[in-house]
Amino acid sequence: MPDEHEQMTIDGDLLRTRRERQGLSRAALGGLVGRSEDWVKKIEGGTRTVRSLTMIVRLCRVLGCTDARDLTGGEMPVPVHDGGKVSHPGVPALRQAIHAPLFAAAGAPEDVGRLAGRVRQAWDTWHRAREQRTAVASVLPGLIAAGHATVRAAEGAEKRRASVVLSETYALAQQYAAHVVEPELYWVIVDRARMAAEQADDPVALASAAWIVGNGLRVAGHTEEALRMVADAADTLRPQLDGGSDRLRGMFGSLCLHAAVTAAQDGREGDAWRWHDEADKTAKKLGERYAHPWTMFGAGNVAVHAVTVGADLRTPGIALRQLADVDPASIPSVERRSRLYLDGAKTEFVRREYGAALQYLRLAYDTSPEAVRYVPSGRALAADLDRRVTGALSYSARTLAEDIGVAS
Repeated sequence: MPDEHEQMTIDGDLLRTRRERQGLSRAALGGLVGRSEDWVKKIEGGTRTVRSLTMIVRLCRVLGCTDARDLTGGEMPVPVHDGGKVSHPGVPALRQAIHAPLFAAAGAPEDVGRLAGRVRQAWDTWHRAREQRTAVASVLPGLIAAGHATVRAAEGAEKRRASVVLSETYALAQQYAAHVVEPELYWVIVDRARMAAEQADDPVALASAAWIVGNGLRVAGHTEEALRMVADAADTLRPQLDGGSDRLRGMFGSLCLHAAVTAAQDGREGDAWRWHDEADKTAKKLGERYAHPWTMFGAGNVAVHAVTVGADLRTPGIALRQLADVDPASIPSVERRSRLYLDGAKTEFVRREYGAALQYLRLAYDTSPEAVRYVPSGRALAADLDRRVTGALSYSARTLAEDIGVAS
């Protein structure tokens, strides 16, 4: 039986055959997925591997494949469609707020401190609500409008402070928008966060913007660029760690975790665990009770990411060992706790332990339905389990697929 890790790696011969059948040059294919001609040549020649599922799906779409097996040669079916994206009812209001005229009175300026408190409360709601997207959807448009009005009205140091708050507002909008909006709107949100951070002229805000842009690059399959982005930001903050604020150290740790997951998705095992170790050391210096107000960096989040790294590297033994050591109660974010169980489900699925995968996926859904329902990998996993689980557990698999909205 082929190894699951190998199944999700592009086969160079299959890629070349499919590309030639479509009448595409290497340069043309590379351009369509945001890569170079040399990158395609190395994949086809077997000197470079592609393990990122996002990139595999992008290649499949460009080459007209309906299943990732057409390019990987694996046994496990991985249907290629729209990625399982499901929109959220709050998207139209968010879109309207983002595309509002710049000089219209869309919002009234507020005291910067009061606005900062509202944004912190919105982030707290995001992490503590089981239905996090629904919980923040009603406040995000108003926060965006007020943020822009406050930045326009402020001057000097207050303007820079207001810009930090606006950047954090767009960071929350990015979390909300992931997987539920069109790519064009998503990248407007990412760019607005970066622009506000640049206007703030604050090193930590700029590092936070790197975390945000890195998320966007990773979602788009640009793992190399994402890793470079967050690594550069972490290198900028590292000399300031001694004597720096908890805000600075928390953002540094978040960048390390981001780099760890990004490296894992690119198959760089050594780099992934090196970045994770650095995050772990930072969390221990901050103390067990610390959690960054919006990235939730802290000891619990470091534990979650250890499981994620193991799962993304497709090393199920490591992922399950890490999972066994995690106390879910130590994770203050409901959304992150759900992600922990989702990673457990993915890991068990790789091992073909479908009953265990079903149990973990049910835990993920019960912890936070929206953290599964609106995440393509969660929806795809539920659909696969619905097809594969037989016998006494088949009813449970079908019920969960119906809850998530993917029952066949």
